[in-house]
Amino acid sequence: MSDNITDFLARIENAIWGGQGEAMSPWRRRVMRLVRMALVLGRDLAFGQLTLRAMGLVYTTLLSLVPLLALSFSVLKAFGVYNQVEPILLNFLAPLGEKGNEITARIMQFIGNMNVGVLGSVGLALLLYTAVSLMQKIEESFNFIWHVSQLRGFGERFSRYLSVLLVGPILVFAALGITATVASMSLVQEIMSVGPLDQAAREGARLMPYALVIAAFTFVYMFIPNARVRLVPALMGGILGGVLWQTAGWAFAAFVATSTRYAAIYSSFAILILFLIWLYVSWLVLLFGASVAFYTQHPEYLVAQAGEPRLSNRMRERLALAVMGRIGEHFVAGRPAWTLQQLTQTLGVPMHAVQVVLEALERGGLLARSGDDPPAYLPARDPAAITLGQLMESVRAAGEDRFLKPEALPVPPQVEAIVARMSQALTISVADVTVKDLATRASEPLVDAVSNPAAKSSD
Repeated sequence: MSDNITDFLARIENAIWGGQGEAMSPWRRRVMRLVRMALVLGRDLAFGQLTLRAMGLVYTTLLSLVPLLALSFSVLKAFGVYNQVEPILLNFLAPLGEKGNEITARIMQFIGNMNVGVLGSVGLALLLYTAVSLMQKIEESFNFIWHVSQLRGFGERFSRYLSVLLVGPILVFAALGITATVASMSLVQEIMSVGPLDQAAREGARLMPYALVIAAFTFVYMFIPNARVRLVPALMGGILGGVLWQTAGWAFAAFVATSTRYAAIYSSFAILILFLIWLYVSWLVLLFGASVAFYTQHPEYLVAQAGEPRLSNRMRERLALAVMGRIGEHFVAGRPAWTLQQLTQTLGVPMHAVQVVLEALERGGLLARSGDDPPAYLPARDPAAITLGQLMESVRAAGEDRFLKPEALPVPPQVEAIVARMSQALTISVADVTVKDLATRASEPLVDAVSNPAAKSSD
C-alpha cells in the first residue's frame, strides 16, 4: 500500500515539475505555470523568509512610524492640509475597530508633541535616519524577493527616499483633493443623478478602495526593487495583493469584534498586540504580492527546489559558453549589448545563475560592464583574442579567493599530476577556438576544431 502511494506521489510530482514547456500545449503550459506558482508561493510562506522579513518590518515600523508621520506632518503643515493625516490613519487602522480610533489618537498626540524646530541638528538627523531606515528595510526586503544582491548607490537611494517622504504625501493629498473637487462639481452630480449612472457610481464607490490599494501596491512593486519591473507583473501582484489586503481587513475586523477574551487576558496590552498583528498581516500581504510579481516576470524560478540554484561545474561551463556566444555574436554584428534580464529570459535560466557566470567572466577580464541602467555586457577585448581556454579557466576559478585556492589544498604528487594533465588537455582542445569563432556560428568547422585541433592546424 505504501509503495502505491509513493508511486502515485512520484507521478504527480513528475507531472508538475518534470514536464517540458516546449512539449506542452499553450493552455496546459499556462495551467501548469499557475499550479507551480501556487505551490512555490505556498512553500515560500511556509518555509521561506517572507514571514521573517515581515516580522522585521513590523519592528522597524514601530521605531519609525512616529518620526515618519512627524516628517510628513511637517511637510503637509506648510501646505495647510495636515488635518488629512488622521483620516488616513483611521482608514488604515479601521480593521481594529474602536481600538483603531484609540491608537490613532495616541499617534496623533505623539506627533503633536514632537516639535521639529527644537530638535536641533543632531535630533533632526536622527529623525531623518529613523524615517529613512524604514524605507531602506523595505527596499532590502523587496530586493531579496527579486534576488537582487546589488543595492542602489547611496545618492540614488537618498534621493528616492526623500522624494517618497517629502513629495509623496503632497501628491497623495493633491490627488485626493482633485478627486473630491471633481466629485463635488454640479455638472458631475447632475450626470450621476441619472438612474443607470447613479447605480454605476455606487458600484464604483464600493470598488474604489480596491482600485486605490491596487494602484498603490502596483506603484510600490515597480518603484522600490532595484530591478526593472514590467507593468503587467507589477499589476498582477498589485491586484492579488490589494484584494488580499482588503479581504484581510474585513476578516481582521471580524476577529477583533469577537476578541473580547483578549482584552480580559491582556488588559491594556490587547490594543498593542492587535496593532502588531495587523502590521504583520499588512507587511506579509505586501511581500506576498511582490513575490507574485516576481514569479510572473521570472517563471524560470518556478522550480521544485527552494533557494538559489546551485549549478554543477558542467552546467556552469555550458552556461558560460552560451552567454559568451550570445554576447560575442551581438558585438561582432554591431547589435545592442545584452543585459542580465535579457540573457535570463532568452536562456530560461534563473537570474542568479546567469549573474554568477557573468561575474566570473568579468573578474577574469573577459567581459566589461557598461555604465547604462541597467548595465549591458560587452567583451572586454577583441573577441578574436579571447580563447575558449581562457573562458573555461575563468569559469573554473570562480569562487576562489586568497584563502581558498588550489595551492592551499595539499594533495599527493600523483593527484597534482592528474589535475595538471586534465587542465592541459582542456586548454589544448580549445586553444585555437576563440569567442569570435563561437559568435559566428560556424558550426561544422567549430565542432571539427574542438574535436580535432590538429586538423585545424594542419589546414
